[in-house]
Amino acid sequence: MTTDRHQDPGFVRRMFEGIAGRYDLANHVLSFGIDGLWRRRAAAIVGGAGARRVLDVATGSGDLALAIVRACPHAYVMGVDFCEPMLEVARAKGVPNLALADALSLPFADGSFEAVTVAFGLRNMASWEAGLKEMRRVLAPGGLLLVMDFSLPAFGPLRMAYRLYLHRVLPRLAGALTGKPEAYAYLGESIEGFPRGEAMLEMVARCGFRDSSLSPLAMGVAAITTARRDG
Repeated sequence: MTTDRHQDPGFVRRMFEGIAGRYDLANHVLSFGIDGLWRRRAAAIVGGAGARRVLDVATGSGDLALAIVRACPHAYVMGVDFCEPMLEVARAKGVPNLALADALSLPFADGSFEAVTVAFGLRNMASWEAGLKEMRRVLAPGGLLLVMDFSLPAFGPLRMAYRLYLHRVLPRLAGALTGKPEAYAYLGESIEGFPRGEAMLEMVARCGFRDSSLSPLAMGVAAITTARRDG
């Protein structure tokens, strides 16, 4: 995969630096509050897997890491992100273990974790497959991968309405909330190009995972993909 503006690390880092202070507010407003429900569902999956060491990649403001801490009180949960202002927001919330790190070069030994999660972050990486392979590297054999990201509804009329919201309404509303409408214009563009459905499952399999499955959220607006590291 070639790197273009939409997955350029410098562009993505600057974008998140610019919206870090109002990122959570924008998420909650633009998703009508259901993003919290999605994260709790993802955390419950991790909890059900019984993982004792969990890595949350591209942790951002730490909402998924906190949800996992609550769902898995006996687990060690580490969050990493390459944007320091986002980590500052996560620290202020009380996320216990955080590190500044690039998802394509994680500072952990092979097989260090029993579960690796990434919520709304894989789509922003310079290479989706390189990111998945690096997550596989730090997973123990049989460990759980969980990817949660935006998608597009399969139902035609709903997809049309969602695209109108995504490209016309959302950037203007987000611009009013954050002062950075260009960041949310990027959001719509990146969602359009991100693999979904069978394409997502095929990419996960190519990167060394098995037993993959996909669960749509909110009629396909987002999806949770889970898989196990092979070997």
